[in-house]
Amino acid sequence: MQAFAKANDVAKVERPSREEAEAAVRTLIRWAGDDPDREGLRGTPDRVVRSYEEFFAGYGEDPVALLERTFEEIDGYDEMVVLRDIRLESHCEHHMVPIIGKAHVAYLPGKRVVGISKLARVVEVYARRLQIQEKLTAQVANTIQAVLQPRGVAVVIEAGHQCMTTRGVHKPGVTMVTSRMLGAFRDDPRTRQEFLTMIGTPIGRGQD
Repeated sequence: MQAFAKANDVAKVERPSREEAEAAVRTLIRWAGDDPDREGLRGTPDRVVRSYEEFFAGYGEDPVALLERTFEEIDGYDEMVVLRDIRLESHCEHHMVPIIGKAHVAYLPGKRVVGISKLARVVEVYARRLQIQEKLTAQVANTIQAVLQPRGVAVVIEAGHQCMTTRGVHKPGVTMVTSRMLGAFRDDPRTRQEFLTMIGTPIGRGQD
């Protein structure tokens, strides 16, 4: 567990001061072609920095710790636990623009379960970092598997990327779907199909 947590941790960087961050925003405003001292923009550096504190709060949280409080009194429950349609807001690490979508998370309990809000919080912690969707999907699944040690974990994320809808190829309405299947969800096609049917994702549509 310690090895996993260390490998899964984000790099420790020396953060600039708030004043330096606000100065960087002022520079970007000037680079965009506007005057950071005009009335409408005077408070923008402060607002952007406060927004970044919220957008990227995941760097200051430990997703492993969220899952460490579990419950063993489950009366033999061994069926699938599924949390569907978890709202997901992240930012593309290549262009720093929003990734908006939803995540579906499932696991097959071994000897213990975790509060369902903790599953949503794990998604949120990883999402509130600079991301690519593939890595985000794997991080959520790998963390749940490592901490809870269930018989299997499945994570599917469906999201729109503004790096391709508002810039570049300008293709609105496109949704990217990624999945990570571990344990029984990878090894047993029936278990995997049950999960995909329950969440009704494009991965599961059109299959018998």
